[in-house]
Amino acid sequence: MKLPLFFAGRYLFSKKSVNAINIISSISVIGVLVSSAALVIVLSFYNGMEQFILSQYSVFSPDLRIDPEAGKVFDANGETFKKIRKDQAIKSYSEILEDRILVQYGNQQFVGRIKGIEQESLHTQITEDMLLFGDYKVQADSVNYAIIGAQVQANLQISYKEFDNSIALYIPKKTINPQRSNLNPMDEINVRRINPTGVLKFQPGFDDLVITSLDFAKDLLSEPSKISAVELYLEDPNAVNQVQRRLQKELGEDFIVKDRQQQNPTLYKTVSSEKWIVFFIVTIIGVIAIFNIIGSLTMLVIDKKKDIQILKSFGADANLIQRIFFFEGVLIALLGSVIGIGIGITFCLLQMQYGIVRTGGQTLFDAYPVEVRYMDFVLIFFTVMLTSVIISYAASKVSIKKFGSVNIHEE
Repeated sequence: MKLPLFFAGRYLFSKKSVNAINIISSISVIGVLVSSAALVIVLSFYNGMEQFILSQYSVFSPDLRIDPEAGKVFDANGETFKKIRKDQAIKSYSEILEDRILVQYGNQQFVGRIKGIEQESLHTQITEDMLLFGDYKVQADSVNYAIIGAQVQANLQISYKEFDNSIALYIPKKTINPQRSNLNPMDEINVRRINPTGVLKFQPGFDDLVITSLDFAKDLLSEPSKISAVELYLEDPNAVNQVQRRLQKELGEDFIVKDRQQQNPTLYKTVSSEKWIVFFIVTIIGVIAIFNIIGSLTMLVIDKKKDIQILKSFGADANLIQRIFFFEGVLIALLGSVIGIGIGITFCLLQMQYGIVRTGGQTLFDAYPVEVRYMDFVLIFFTVMLTSVIISYAASKVSIKKFGSVNIHEE
């Protein structure tokens, strides 16, 4: 083990008799270096974009959400829910009532979602800088108001100056009797009017919301005692997994406690899939660059043919000679990957600190976001080294067989 590694190290850093071999070896190291650095930078940039996208969706996504296992609504007046409301780990507890509704303003109509929420918990979820304009309140002095999503406002063409005018919300009554004919279909529909007080900024997945007080939603949806979900914000967001498991155990099989990823499964799966597709594509490009090791080892075997003859005369077998050139390829990959990962990390840290790469346009961020995840570097190092080991083994075996066995005694 030590002898092949010793010779491999000497061959890597020593000057070759043919200058082209030095150049080919350097190209091999640079190829691995660039591949490793590219993987680090691409994944870190993608991590930053992933976090940015998810943060946009997480504005209204609570840390935890309790949904019924079956059905759309449930009764949350039991002792278990009273205990959860008083839990010291929970910063905000809000009962939610949601459903699809028809929103009308003038001659414009839009199918959106009503979300009844407790006024006290509203401050936990949104702040004034999240509003496009208006105020963030759903109830004041026993008067109900609405905060509408950007898509609702755009489709209904409500301008800020017309906020004194109310919008109408429509939903079929839950007590419709299909056996009874009614001359006026509107008698079978609940209609309520409410004044919007604010419009939310663009938030993907939440643009169709009409946020109102819980009391207003219960009246419109004819659900005086039941709710759709309970949304929880924690004192320590890092304790989500522990609190989730504990609450799930307390609530039993009739309820599902979801974290943010489980609340938006399609989004998280899409973002994760895109990341690994990019990783796979860049890895394929990197493997092509790593194939330079084959050329480097082949030329080195030709250059060191006399050394091979000497080692043979001292009793070295083909396996020992093959391991020398195998370790040569591994050292090339090790040197290139370590330096490449180091360069990649340095660049990412500089991007985080100084924003070197900028968007150069009117976007949601001035500089491209970057997030360094050290487990990605472990994966990159393992991927590069595994690929290099396989290529080095094949290259050394073929090169020794071709040049060592056939021409070993040629002068």
